[in-house]
Amino acid sequence: MSEFVTVVPLVSNQPLICVKELVKTYVSGTETLNILQGINFNVEKGCSVAISGQSGSGKSTFLNIIGGLDRLDSGTVEVAGQNISGLCETDLSTYRQRRIGFVFQFHYLLKDFTALENVMLPAYMAGMPKKDALEKAGILLGEMKLGGRLGHFPSQLSGGERQRVAVARAMVNDPDIILADEPTGNLDPRNNAIVAELLFAGAEKWGKTLIVVTHDETIACRAKIRYSLENGLLGPDGASTHTGAPFMEKLP
Repeated sequence: MSEFVTVVPLVSNQPLICVKELVKTYVSGTETLNILQGINFNVEKGCSVAISGQSGSGKSTFLNIIGGLDRLDSGTVEVAGQNISGLCETDLSTYRQRRIGFVFQFHYLLKDFTALENVMLPAYMAGMPKKDALEKAGILLGEMKLGGRLGHFPSQLSGGERQRVAVARAMVNDPDIILADEPTGNLDPRNNAIVAELLFAGAEKWGKTLIVVTHDETIACRAKIRYSLENGLLGPDGASTHTGAPFMEKLP
């Protein structure tokens, strides 16, 4: 029986995400690589967090462990009071479906499905009636300023539009947490700013906890809390200073 049947609701003073002494290593030949070395990390519900660091520092690995895509070696990861560290693959799949929305550097849209279908599919596969899933997908795409692109296939969309579809898809199952791994890494500066604005604004509007891994200072400074991951350790990385005007009303 899935552990999700007995999940206790999050109490008001409990962090949504609580990571304790997280360790992750990889073995390459005779060498052991210490990727994450005893990380402690708490995130409150509705908070936005940016994690920066050099390539290979373990940022994506850390995000994948929180998202249930990778396993830790030791320590614990608790989400909404539930220890996900020891879940079986079936329960991890349920956890990802119910709790997590992913946005990756590449959009991973299905090329033979329209923007609307790409966004509705996760909700439909999770058991939502097709009519409701389509309606919700249309609302989310409208929020992403793509109301006129619902019937377009990925090949008919620009890179920025495809990534905005991916953001809508990440939110369609109403997850508690959005995990974004270099979500604007493949975009030009204008689309970078547009996608970042819509991602952060959408997370705030719908009360999502947002964790973004990024090399981009203009993205990192939008977060309420910032960290830097270096030598396997997570430390504070300054405070958000973003005051730029939103792009929301400038989009077609």
